[in-house]
Amino acid sequence: MNSTHMQRALALAAQAIRLSNPNPRVGCVITSTAGEVLSEGFTQQAGGPHAEVVALRHAAARGIDLRGATAYVTLEPCSHHGRTGPCCDALVQAGIRRVVASLADPNPLVAGQGFERLRAAGVDVEVGPGAAASRELNIGFFSRMQRGLPWVRMKAATSLDGFTALPDGTSQWITSPEARADGHAWRARACAVLTGIGTILADDPRLDVREVETPRQPHLAIVDSGLRTPPGARLFNVPERQVLIYTTSGDAAKGVALQERGAQVIAAPLADGGHVDLQWVLQDLARQRSVNELHVEAGARLNGALVQARLVDEILLYMAPTLLGAGRGMAQWGPLSTLDEARTMAWHAIDRVGADLRIIARGAGRHVF
Repeated sequence: MNSTHMQRALALAAQAIRLSNPNPRVGCVITSTAGEVLSEGFTQQAGGPHAEVVALRHAAARGIDLRGATAYVTLEPCSHHGRTGPCCDALVQAGIRRVVASLADPNPLVAGQGFERLRAAGVDVEVGPGAAASRELNIGFFSRMQRGLPWVRMKAATSLDGFTALPDGTSQWITSPEARADGHAWRARACAVLTGIGTILADDPRLDVREVETPRQPHLAIVDSGLRTPPGARLFNVPERQVLIYTTSGDAAKGVALQERGAQVIAAPLADGGHVDLQWVLQDLARQRSVNELHVEAGARLNGALVQARLVDEILLYMAPTLLGAGRGMAQWGPLSTLDEARTMAWHAIDRVGADLRIIARGAGRHVF
């Protein structure tokens, strides 16, 4: 196995980060028996060709004979008919004689069947190279397939002393332009952005991707138990984006007004305290809306509710070298009786972005999908 070819396949898969949702991010490199790169590709938008088919088509367009070739692919070639045909069959038909794959596909419709069909057709299959990197690229896809939940990433921007805003709510801007653009890049990779009605009423945000180029806008999901989202809110001015409003309200007139603006109003069950059941919301986003990564940009109340319910997988924190002295925190929950009740995170990555720090922390001891 040539590790350079798999690294190239992983780099191609990364090019699908803002493109392929809800499909996994997959790259493919096809080489000759001598190790020469013949063709390559990565997964396109949903309904478009997968990485293997892109590479096969590029080779066919140039008249390249792939009989006896090796395909390096970052996820098991699919074996089912969805919006596209089975990739494993396409590889066999092209004469590929060896497949090196990073991981088995966690989708129950595939789950090893692609490898079985390749082997049954006489293709040599090797599994494992690049597994950790491929899983990380597709952390949300694995979460949705294996847990029935999206990978929940909570984003916040704070001062060095931990405040997200002044006491009066002023928060523009605590962090640098570079940090804000980076935050939009994380929005762009998500299938959906989740916020609460408090943020909508206080800031009238668009919560779309503007600072980086993207071929698609993530869905916007709003937790709004009382259906207080204004039909004239700026969030409705983003074309080609689904707006999902989760509510416990039965106010038909409000629901109709929001539906006329293009929103889907979704009746959610009540949790303790009479609020929207957040666990149910996440399950609905994963199972009914095919959301892999959920990017949370909300106020302290919704953030705190998600933390308290142990529904946050990852925190994406931008910290500015600024002291505010007093202000609003990023998550309101508790109070705790003892330190043993604290939610413990583990550092995953710490980087400089402009003048700020970008800190990624994940739940300690939790399985990373």
